[in-house]
Amino acid sequence: MSKKIYQLFEYAYLVMAALSVYIVITNWESDRGRAYLFGFFGVVAIFMFIFKRRFRKRLESRNEDQ
Repeated sequence: MSKKIYQLFEYAYLVMAALSVYIVITNWESDRGRAYLFGFFGVVAIFMFIFKRRFRKRLESRNEDQ
């Protein structure tokens, strides 16, 4: 895959994290269980963003060395 597609997926994880935070804020008073669930999804999305970013940078550095 090209570099731009990898970057697109990275930022898609950030969008998912932002949406999860929005859902947590809007459901905090009415449905705590759902808010905790989406809080977990937000944390996982941020972790995936960091993981994918490191993976892409590692691939780029290997491609430059070759």
